[in-house]
Amino acid sequence: MSNSVQGKSQFKGNMIPVRLAILASGSGSNAENIIHFFSSENRVKIGIIISNKTDAQVHQRAERLGIPSVTLSKETLTDGMTLTQILKKEKIDFIILAGYLVKIPIELISAFPNRIVNIHPALLPKFGGKGMYGNHVHQAVVDAKEQESGITIHLVNENYDEGSIVFQAKCPVVPGDSANDIAAKVHELEYMHYPEVIRQLLHKEFNW
Repeated sequence: MSNSVQGKSQFKGNMIPVRLAILASGSGSNAENIIHFFSSENRVKIGIIISNKTDAQVHQRAERLGIPSVTLSKETLTDGMTLTQILKKEKIDFIILAGYLVKIPIELISAFPNRIVNIHPALLPKFGGKGMYGNHVHQAVVDAKEQESGITIHLVNENYDEGSIVFQAKCPVVPGDSANDIAAKVHELEYMHYPEVIRQLLHKEFNW
């Protein structure tokens, strides 16, 4: 990707900020947490938030925070060439998935190698794959009588939840915990760790 190749040298001098795109399908609480985390970092700019849902609350958060946001059709989001062109036009360098429920097309993965990161609300490789999101994951953890759950932050490849694992953090699951109880514990881990892990990935990728 041409702008990424140029970026390696330009970012070294901290002259041009790394431009991030956040893809989200839901409330956008992780997106807002990430935006706040990088708000005082002059090496990073949130360029755009993209969603597949017009009624996703992430748009309201984006408007309040002054971040451009758009809704794209499923056809556009699954057309890797079109989506790549949109992100290139926005001069995006790195992509963050934050509760995003559409599979990433292979063309986009090829255009942003090792530059698309996702967070999964369980300890992969357990409880991953198509359809495993939100309370579906947490209920599966309850049903399996697991003693712990947590988060997995991983790079994105062509298969759901199978990219290289970057970071994991655990939380206990105690008898009587409901899916909602586990969700609350997992959300705490997400808010605590995801922005910092993203910062570390950017530091490594762009030679800060």
